[in-house]
Amino acid sequence: MSPKTAQIRLVSSHPEVYEPCDDSFALVDALLADRTNILDHCPRLCLEVGCGSGYVIASLALMLGQELPGVYYFATDTNPHALRVTRETLDAHAVDAELMCMDIASGLEKRLAGRVDVMVVNPPYVPTPEYEVGCEGIASAWAGGENGRSVIDRILPVADRLLSDKGWLYMVTLTTNDPSQICLLMRKKGYASRIVVQRSTEEESLHIIKFWRDSDIQLDTKEIGTTNKSVPARAMDSLVSQFPQLSFWRGTNSNCL
Repeated sequence: MSPKTAQIRLVSSHPEVYEPCDDSFALVDALLADRTNILDHCPRLCLEVGCGSGYVIASLALMLGQELPGVYYFATDTNPHALRVTRETLDAHAVDAELMCMDIASGLEKRLAGRVDVMVVNPPYVPTPEYEVGCEGIASAWAGGENGRSVIDRILPVADRLLSDKGWLYMVTLTTNDPSQICLLMRKKGYASRIVVQRSTEEESLHIIKFWRDSDIQLDTKEIGTTNKSVPARAMDSLVSQFPQLSFWRGTNSNCL
C-alpha cells in the first residue's frame, strides 16, 4: 500500500494563509522519494519551519506514522492564521504536532539545539523588494527579498544549530536563489547536499535539496581553514553541475490561491 500524504480536501484554508501549490507538492514528493531512507534513519524529532496550511507537516506525520509511531513533530510560522489552519489540517488527518508562532525557530534554539533529525522548509524564496520581507499576512509566505535569499540566508545557520549529528534538512529553492551557492555555504559548515526532486513549470524551476552532515567534508573544511585555502574547484564544479541554469521564477502566488 502506498504511503499516505495529506488530502487536499482535508487541508484547511484562510485568505491570509498560503495554500498548497507546486512547491508544497514538490517538497512532499521529495520526502516520499526519500521515505525509505528516512524510516531507516529512525528520526525522533521532526520540525517544519513555515508550516502555512499544514499540508507538509501533516504529510510527513502520515508517511512516517505507521512505521515510526514515536516521532515528535514541531511546526512554526510567523502568521497566527497559519497556525490555526495547520491545527485544523492536523486534526482532520488525526495527526499531531506542537505549533508555535515565531520567526523561523527563534524560541526553540535552546530547547531543540542539536536534537532535530528531520527539518523541512519551504521558505519565502521569491525575489521581491526588501521592504516586503517579513510583512504581515500571506505575502510573508513568498517575499524573499533580493534574489529571494533574505530569509533563506537566515534559516541556514539556524538549521546548523538545530540539526542533530544525524540531522537532515530538506529545503525548497528556486533557480534565481542560486542554489549552488547555498550548497557551497552549507558545505563550508560541513554539509553534503543533493537534489532530491527537480521540477520546472511555466513560471519557475524548483529544486528540493537535502543537506546532511558529512565527516569527510567537515575534515576538509578544517584543513582548508588551517591552510587558508578556498573550497576546491572540483567541489564547486560538482555543486554547479547539479543545477541547470533555467530562468523561470514566480512573481506572485496568484495561480495557487
